[in-house]
Amino acid sequence: MQQHSSEVVIVGAGIAGIVCALELLAQGRRVLMLDRDQPDKLGGLARESFGGMFAVDTPEQRRAGIRDSVEQALADWQAFAEFDAQAKWPQAWARAYVGHCTPEMYWWLRGKGIRYFPVPNWVERGLFTPGNSFPRFHMVWGTGEKLMTTLIAHLQPYLQSGHLVLQFGQRVDGLLMQAGQVVGCHGVAGEQPFEARAEVVVIAAGGINGSIERVRAHWHADWGRAPEVILNGSHRYADGRLHDAAAAVGGQLTHLDKMWNYAAGVHHYASTKPHAGLSLVPPKTALWLNWRGERIGPQPLVSGYDTRDLVTQVCKQERQYSWQLMNHKIALKELAVSGAEHNPSIRQQNWLAFLRDILRGNRWLIDTLVKKCPDVVVARTLPELVDKMNALQGDSAVDLATVSSVVNQYDSQIRRPPQFRNDEQLRRIAHLRSYRGDKVRTCKQQPILDEQALPLIAIREFIISRKSLGGIQTDLHSRALDAAGQPIPGLFAIGEAAGFGGGGVHGLRALEGTFLGGCVLTARAAAASVAGRTLLSI
Repeated sequence: MQQHSSEVVIVGAGIAGIVCALELLAQGRRVLMLDRDQPDKLGGLARESFGGMFAVDTPEQRRAGIRDSVEQALADWQAFAEFDAQAKWPQAWARAYVGHCTPEMYWWLRGKGIRYFPVPNWVERGLFTPGNSFPRFHMVWGTGEKLMTTLIAHLQPYLQSGHLVLQFGQRVDGLLMQAGQVVGCHGVAGEQPFEARAEVVVIAAGGINGSIERVRAHWHADWGRAPEVILNGSHRYADGRLHDAAAAVGGQLTHLDKMWNYAAGVHHYASTKPHAGLSLVPPKTALWLNWRGERIGPQPLVSGYDTRDLVTQVCKQERQYSWQLMNHKIALKELAVSGAEHNPSIRQQNWLAFLRDILRGNRWLIDTLVKKCPDVVVARTLPELVDKMNALQGDSAVDLATVSSVVNQYDSQIRRPPQFRNDEQLRRIAHLRSYRGDKVRTCKQQPILDEQALPLIAIREFIISRKSLGGIQTDLHSRALDAAGQPIPGLFAIGEAAGFGGGGVHGLRALEGTFLGGCVLTARAAAASVAGRTLLSI
């Protein structure tokens, strides 16, 4: 059996693990990082992400004329979360998060060389439940890839000095206990078992949403039965193995039925894992239809307001998948795919290419999806489009008369004078376009049937698993807690493994951009605690 030892073992080399390692190494600690993936995947899911940071009262907000406050942000968070009475630690983490997000996350990353897009995005505005009162989503200029390559570069001196040891291909299966304290972990590297001993073990191995079986097992009651098809948009190794390990030594797992899934997933055309999906950023101007071709309602589905409600409405349907119907002009201006891979102009920090995409549309992305994605069909007329939709599904569920009625009613509303339009989707589009961050990426009252905007496009969309909002319960020092609410000596949990703080800091819903920050804050809190300091106060 292979034997390793260090002062601290961090299990998982995603953003939470890397941030924690940087903080510990700066203290002079020796750190061993164990990651299940390969060296080219260092950085985990964050490396593939947009890289959004929730922050309050920032230079970007002030330049946009926004006067935000911690008090307003906390009120928004608590309303959106709908915490239950038992959510002591999630609520404590929410207060700490909002109070510290700007100095301890936003500015900390700025100090590492990270820059943000100049106009913050306004997502999760809230629907029936209040959401973000102001734009707070600060997208990293360069996406999550730039974020992670920058942080990884800060690790290099420690790798060269030997204070940091990185081991890849390491599957951790359990924790080692001695005299009531966690003293290490054990697992398998290839076919070779190993043990790693340390004074402290930090679990940073992600959530459970990379396991569709676990997603189904913890499916929230509000969503009814789990869909027949659930795509996987999480990390392939976010399978809950370390949750089980924490539970085996007395750790509490809470709120595992709280998840941040998306309603607009499509099959990945270059799959690297079972059930792999891409998460679309759905066009606001597209019509969101159910499996029959009926407009989902009575409130039409429009992204940007309440992601959880989109999932809820799709799951209420007899068949739990949906269609989005649009034309080429709408797709060019509004359709996007979440993540670094499908946003090359932002990833490469190319302002000219980004402005070109804003003005002319992302033709590369649309052409790629049309040619390669199996869930996209294109036609010049509605009858032809409906035929292709039914052929794709292998039945005749989509009714041409129904789709024609829906499209013609919507288009007729657009063609009325503004004061006579009575359609909730059009009202929301007008609301979205009143903010400049959304105006440039949202069409101005674009009809579906428009000869100048053809061809027509229909996209079949499925629920896609993404992030776990629950996890290992922790206090404000990121120490894993037992059933009595006491810290388990030697054991910490950070990032998504800890439900981004406290075993469920978001409650039911997340104010988008809070995931990356939760990884940073929980990691820094853990490192401070190892050093005998307190980072967070409420």
